[in-house]
Amino acid sequence: MSLDQHVDTDGITLTEAAAAKVSDLVAGQSEEGLALRISVAPGGCSGLRYQLSLDDRELEGDVARTFFGVQVTTDRMSAPYLVGATIDFVDTIEAQGFTIDNPNAQGSCACGDSFH
Repeated sequence: MSLDQHVDTDGITLTEAAAAKVSDLVAGQSEEGLALRISVAPGGCSGLRYQLSLDDRELEGDVARTFFGVQVTTDRMSAPYLVGATIDFVDTIEAQGFTIDNPNAQGSCACGDSFH
């Protein structure tokens, strides 16, 4: 099956460190069945920006995969932009937060919040 016939979150990788952080965040919430939703939306200084949220919704066309016990959900419009992307969590003296390494991004802004 060629890539243009089937696109799903098999192309996304959630690292063990990111999964552990999401698990910690989910544990602090009162809602049940939360997944990490990753989407791409217009905005930012480079044209597109990532959106990460905890979400219990199931939308038509969603694709999902579980990593280290954490469900990652992507809407069908965002999935092609995220094929091959790796979501990680860094916690160093210099920075703390989720990072996305996306081979589809042709460029990004200086602050790393958006891409094109």
